[in-house]
Formats: sequence, structure tokens, C-alpha cells
Amino acid sequence: MTIKPRLIAVVVLLRFDLCSSAASLKPETLAAWNAYLQAANDKMQARLQPDAHFLWIDEEPDRVEKIRTKGPYIGPVTKDIPQKVPSGLIHDWLGADFVPDVKIEDILRVVRDYDRYKDVYHPGVIDSAFRRTDGMQDFFFMRLANRSVVAKTALDTEGVASYIRVDDKRWYGVSNTTEIREIDKFGTEEQRKLPPDQGTGLIWRLSSITRLEERDGGVYAELEAIALSRDIPAAFRLLVTPIVRRVSRDSLATSLHQTKVAIDDLRLRRVQETQ
Repeated sequence: MTIKPRLIAVVVLLRFDLCSSAASLKPETLAAWNAYLQAANDKMQARLQPDAHFLWIDEEPDRVEKIRTKGPYIGPVTKDIPQKVPSGLIHDWLGADFVPDVKIEDILRVVRDYDRYKDVYHPGVIDSAFRRTDGMQDFFFMRLANRSVVAKTALDTEGVASYIRVDDKRWYGVSNTTEIREIDKFGTEEQRKLPPDQGTGLIWRLSSITRLEERDGGVYAELEAIALSRDIPAAFRLLVTPIVRRVSRDSLATSLHQTKVAIDDLRLRRVQETQ
């Protein structure tokens, strides 16, 4: 059996498995996710110590040069990603890039413009809206399109993000979903919104940590994107895991590229307004 027919067979079987058996987020899965997030945020706080590296790229001497000359870095935070937890998987990927000729304020203006997410991050985000600001927290809505081959769904997500100024040249941000509701059979007459934490389990939770440092005539940006999903059935795990890793990598690369395009567009409009 060649690789292509084998892959098609795996996809068909996986589609049947996920779509024929609804899942619910289990307490032990959520507990493992909360523990993982706590550890990730503790590591972020450790980066703020005087003797620590704020940016991942500064931990090795050649990383900055590679980012500036070869473009963005994208990779799993550890080699065992996705990480198996009870009845679930945690996906944790880091993207790092350099955006020349911009200020941190330019990047913040793009990433905090939640009403435009549906334009900037289309087609992955098909609707978005700013809810409100409460102190340092931004509340927002996103409808995510699931372009996976295993199910035709969308996800309505409510999120909260905080952006913290460290000093004149450094900021970091933390974003988390507070609710995800799957829309079953999205785009059909049978479309229906499921209760929270029920559905195929392709995405149970989303979180991210952003670090921004302004230097060298631009901004170094790092985005750690973390997600919780249902586990891959054991029969498919060996073949499907590489696909999951590739999808995670491609999704993060696309997000970084779309953000950069939006920043370039903002900079161009600003130049045109001054002419």
C-alpha cells in the first residue's frame, strides 16, 4: 500500500471515529491543561528576572542572526510535542521573527484590533468582535473556521488578553480562551451550537504568550501558541501525529505572516497620510 492511499485510509477512518462519537472535555484533561498553563506562565515570569533572557532567541548566540538573515523560526517548544495528557493532547509551538522599521506600538495596534481579526486572519478567523476592556484586560470574540478534513465545524470562542509593559523597549502579552463552543455541521441547514466542552474535541482550549522587544531598528517578536485537543486514537497515532505537527507548524507560520502583512499595511497607510 503506497503512502498516499494509506494516508487517505487513515483520514477516512479518523473522520469516522471523530464524527461518529461525540466527546466531552474530562476533568482530568482540564486539570492537566491548567497545570501545563501554570508552568508556561511561571516560565514567562522567570524571563522577567534581572539575570534571565527575556527572549528565547537570546538564549543561544546564533539565533538572532538566523532570524534576521533567514526569516522566522517555528518549532515545537519541546521534542515531545504534542504532549500526551489524560484523554488529550497539548500542542505548544514557538514562532520568532524580526519586524524591521516598526515600533512595539505598531504591533500592539494590530494585535489589539480585534474587530479586524476577521480580515487580518481570514480564512482561519471568519468573524471577530471586540467586547470590552476592563483594566489591563481585553475581552474579544472570534469564530474560527475548521478547515480540517475530519469534520465540518466552526468554533465560537470568547477570549481575554492582557498586554503588560515591562519597560520602554519590552512588552509581553497573555491570551486565553474563556469559552469555546463548537458549531456542528457548520454552514448547513442542520447547523447547531453545542454546549461548551462538547463536540469533536479538535480544539478544547487555546492560549498564547507573546514577547516583544524593540531594538536593532525594529521589533523582535515571539509567539508561543498553546492548544488542547482530544487525543488521537491509538490505532492512528503513529501516522496522524506527523500530520498534526505539520498543521500546527503551518498554522503558526500563517498567523505570523498575516500579522506582518497587517503591520506593513498599517505602516504604508501612515506614510500615505503624511504625504
